[in-house]
Amino acid sequence: MSNLLAQALVNGVIIGLLYMLMAVGFTLVFGVMRIVNFAHGEFYMVGAFATYVLMAHWEFPFLVAMLGAFVVTMAFGWIVEWTVLKPFRHDELNGMIATIGVAMILQSVALLVFGPDAQIMPQVAEGVYRLGPVIIPASRLYVAVCSVIVLAVLYVFLIHTRQGKALRAVVQDMEIAMAQGIKAKFMYPLGFSLGVGLAAIAGALMAPLFSVSPFIGSTPLLKAFIVVILGGLGSIPGAALASLLLGITESLASSLISNSLAEILIFVVVMAILVARPAGLLGKSEA
Repeated sequence: MSNLLAQALVNGVIIGLLYMLMAVGFTLVFGVMRIVNFAHGEFYMVGAFATYVLMAHWEFPFLVAMLGAFVVTMAFGWIVEWTVLKPFRHDELNGMIATIGVAMILQSVALLVFGPDAQIMPQVAEGVYRLGPVIIPASRLYVAVCSVIVLAVLYVFLIHTRQGKALRAVVQDMEIAMAQGIKAKFMYPLGFSLGVGLAAIAGALMAPLFSVSPFIGSTPLLKAFIVVILGGLGSIPGAALASLLLGITESLASSLISNSLAEILIFVVVMAILVARPAGLLGKSEA
């Protein structure tokens, strides 16, 4: 039993790191623009397909393909914010509706280009590693290490760069940030493009572990939404903490009970936490 728990814990941390990439990006978009980005899962799908094309068709190494997917998706996200979402910067409801339209367009384009069938990514690493009783496939360990590196780079950007500090200020309080001279017109596209870029990296990292199809974005979007609510709306540290909690809970429940009951347990845990802390784990109450 102890071996099973250790294995489930390690798997949960790896899953949680991927959820963290999705959730932190989702939180950045919400914190800056105050809209729920319903196209976040489709940008995850774009990152997965971009990595697939660069690796399977152009034979790029995985890290180069992942970086290319990030750059392409971030640039595309900047364009989407300027052309589609800019008129709704102060209109939260219509902004969310616009992201639904973006999601439908991206999924339809992916269906036209790649078809409905799942595509198989080339493996990025082979073999397994043993840590005592715990067995970790090399591909999953590779994904975990890449996730940690990306999150570390993001941390350095947000904490130690001028643009990162400005972005955090906007997330915390837009009005005060603008009063300090921060230009919101630059922060809006930066926050959105960086957020969807992180979703693209999550898609790139998940692609070698699973298949790639136009429909893969719905589940990560749901998990990101759960994490953001659980961690506290607009709280980046809360999203990070909730991601690990969700990943570990999901892995333990799947290993000890069953996948279907694990989904139920996750929502029970989320509801219990929100009853105790309505603002989320690290969210700030408006009362």
